[in-house]
Amino acid sequence: MKIAILSSKNQWFLSFAKRLSKKLECELFTEEDELLAKNFDILFILSYHKILSKKTLEQNKHNIVIHSSNLPKGKGFAPLFHQILEGKNEIVFTLFEADERADNGNFYMKERLFLSGLELHDELRKKQAKLISKMVLSFVKNIAKLKPKKQSGKESFYKKRSPKDSELDINKSIKEQFNLLRICSNKDFPAFFYKDGKKFILKIYDSATGGGIH
Repeated sequence: MKIAILSSKNQWFLSFAKRLSKKLECELFTEEDELLAKNFDILFILSYHKILSKKTLEQNKHNIVIHSSNLPKGKGFAPLFHQILEGKNEIVFTLFEADERADNGNFYMKERLFLSGLELHDELRKKQAKLISKMVLSFVKNIAKLKPKKQSGKESFYKKRSPKDSELDINKSIKEQFNLLRICSNKDFPAFFYKDGKKFILKIYDSATGGGIH
């Protein structure tokens, strides 16, 4: 079976994609242009935030995306983080066939990620990557038995998040804003607040682990 992974070089998942490509003994690409004139039985599109062209999609038998929401609910950007902000500790991941619309294709499987409610950004990413990798391997192993199902229900969309969304309200308690603190990246988009017109940056660590993606 000819397999490949497409994962953006500027996205958090790339280090995990490299490990996954070694496990699958497959090629790893970071740009759609690199797929020109290449054909695969399965192309896994993981943490790649662009919709592939019809031409690219038609080159492969399967174009598989894993989205961290119970599709068709939670289409769009940063679904895991948005749901954590909503207070959820059980997150459904959907593995589906990509088409020319965002998060729209038929799905093959859904899995649940269970959280304690205490994980910080880096641990959340590790758990997210672990479940994605598990679903990828399961799809490869069981592809002959899996049947596509049409998404059903009312769809919803999450907006794109940016560093400005990491701003804390100094008039609210830490407890009230703990889920926001959990999804802030100390490196890329740390929590911050303003006091008397001056900006202050706040970083958060788990004293037991010290954080960090490895």
